Amino acid sequence: MSPRFAGPPLGVRLASTAKVVSRAFDDALSAAGGSRPTWMVLMSLKSRPVANQRELAAAVGIQGATLTHHLNTMEADGLLTRRRDPANRRVHLVELTEAGEAAFERMRGAALNFDSRLRAGFSAEQLTEFGDFLEQLQRNVTVSS
Repeated sequence: MSPRFAGPPLGVRLASTAKVVSRAFDDALSAAGGSRPTWMVLMSLKSRPVANQRELAAAVGIQGATLTHHLNTMEADGLLTRRRDPANRRVHLVELTEAGEAAFERMRGAALNFDSRLRAGFSAEQLTEFGDFLEQLQRNVTVSS
């Protein structure tokens, strides 16, 4: 016999909480003049200053066509440049501009402030335990039975 739990199923609570946190994070990035896709691209380019679009799509986890849409907008906003790779003309290299660097710093500040909000009221031990719980939840749904 399975154990009975009070309240809604854990998956429902987790999904609901994730949605609220995700929306709040999107709002924090928006207040800093950005969006989650822009933040993800900027973070990827900060870790690898010049990347080709295929590598960038893989790092960000966005399909090629969707990434191209975001890159077009970011390029029009002056946040990045794209140029053909001299070694392979079919490949576009993507680099941050000064405006892209400034946008990264603004959004980085917003992301760090948001992270502080999330951590408020928890001890270091609780946060470590919470991280362990999240890892276990991932294992529970990714391990084949």
